[in-house]
Amino acid sequence: MRSIAVFNQKGGSGKTTTTVSLSAAIAEYGRRVLVVDMDPQGTATNWFGIKDAGRGIADIFISVRSLVELVRPTAVMGVNLVPASTWLLGAEKVLSWEVGTVQIFSKTMTSLPHGQWDYLIVDCPPALGILTANALIGVEEVLIPIEAHHLALPSVDRVITSVESLRNHLNPELRITGILACRVDSRTRHSKNIVQELRSRFGDLVFKVEIRENVRLAEAPSQGQPITLYDSQCTGARDYRDLAHEIMAGEGEGHGS
Repeated sequence: MRSIAVFNQKGGSGKTTTTVSLSAAIAEYGRRVLVVDMDPQGTATNWFGIKDAGRGIADIFISVRSLVELVRPTAVMGVNLVPASTWLLGAEKVLSWEVGTVQIFSKTMTSLPHGQWDYLIVDCPPALGILTANALIGVEEVLIPIEAHHLALPSVDRVITSVESLRNHLNPELRITGILACRVDSRTRHSKNIVQELRSRFGDLVFKVEIRENVRLAEAPSQGQPITLYDSQCTGARDYRDLAHEIMAGEGEGHGS
């Protein structure tokens, strides 16, 4: 099972949009996906239409429940969800930066049945706190979405530095799968320049696919559907299918850099 954390320390980067849309697109190719919502805002949980999440993923931090007990079905064929709730805020406050607490998620991942899912995708909070650290220590890959805007560029360096630190100290398997340019407006020179700068600085680490600005993507959360169901033929749906295809091309090989 490939395990991927979607993370950027800057809000508005397209993190949850990418988690939900990519998961649904991968499932369309016949893969089974488990989404873990690690963000106390629970945006991915709401997007999948889960209204009564209980304490959700917080239960692995504040009780003895295992991850597999928290898995919920979604309306998207091939996609399951471990939901989030505001209980995560309380859990984060009582946890401390000790080795045992940052490895809670990785330890409970062992409860997942072998072969049940092909992909595990974690939607991280937009900050490197104890919850994000748990996610990054538990997975093997990091996908960095970034809004095509000049102010968003420094966030990529911060994520790369965080990944390198965790790889050196706690998770030697952690790698960056790729950097994803989101909300790309091909009509503006600014967006084109930002994507060009990303490719110049980070080379092949930047996905070939770019997620174009698309109003249907912005509408999809209010309908409780991923873009692949809400508007299957819009540019947003096509872009995320192309991203899924690009990611799956690496199956069975070494991932990330």
